[in-house]
Amino acid sequence: MLGSKLDILKQEWIDVVFSDRNKAYGAYELRKQNSKRTGLALLVGISVFVFVIALPTIINKIKGFIPKAPEKVNITEVVLTPPPPVDQIKKPPPPVVEPPKPKVDQVKFPPPVVKPDEQVPDEEPPTSKELEVADPGQKDQKGDPNAEIRIDEPVGNSDVKQVIEEDPNQIFTAVENQPDFPGGMQAFYKYLGNNIRYPAVARENNVQGRVFVTFVVEKDGSLTDIKVMRGIGSGCDEEAVRVLKKSPKWKPGIQNGRPVRVQYSVPIAFNLASE
Repeated sequence: MLGSKLDILKQEWIDVVFSDRNKAYGAYELRKQNSKRTGLALLVGISVFVFVIALPTIINKIKGFIPKAPEKVNITEVVLTPPPPVDQIKKPPPPVVEPPKPKVDQVKFPPPVVKPDEQVPDEEPPTSKELEVADPGQKDQKGDPNAEIRIDEPVGNSDVKQVIEEDPNQIFTAVENQPDFPGGMQAFYKYLGNNIRYPAVARENNVQGRVFVTFVVEKDGSLTDIKVMRGIGSGCDEEAVRVLKKSPKWKPGIQNGRPVRVQYSVPIAFNLASE
């Protein structure tokens, strides 16, 4: 009896404890209904715990049955200030004018070269008297006694430098006529509003802002070398690059009356429409 396990909450023990006592008192009922109350409390606690854990899943399921209104993307118009004009017109080189003949005769006087006797030409070197009235030069040239003496121009045939045309692949940052989207910037922002797909990650995290993009408008109006200079992440940077790659051809920039490659920058705004 002493070694057996006793359950003092059994009905028999409760009756023993409350024998010859007032059983109408609340303590007797509490002891009698203890097991039922404990089981009920445990069941309620487990139910509440399971409900709290499953609450996010239930909410997501309920939202799935409710159709969502389409998100609207607000495009903010940004007026770009045109850069100041830069005078890049290169003046043509002056025409090559043959300098006037020198007033005095120039006699060829090459440097001495040591050669064998059989290889020495019969040509006699100029005498000292000839050198007194003639200046040694690169070649023999007859002078004009009536010519005006000028010291500000080279004498003889100077090396004429060839004019090298500028690099045809040069990228300009400022030109006479800036590149433009067909129909103007209003049409460009309308194109962005119709083609931008707001990234789902950015929408869920409420990411908004402007993505600054730079690109090169080629001579044929196509856009190349598209880069994000400053972005906002969450897929918005990649979406801005994607839309510019699909852009129609622009009107190319004009410099000196011909199309050139021009670097261009533009901000693209990502704004969630307010409910």
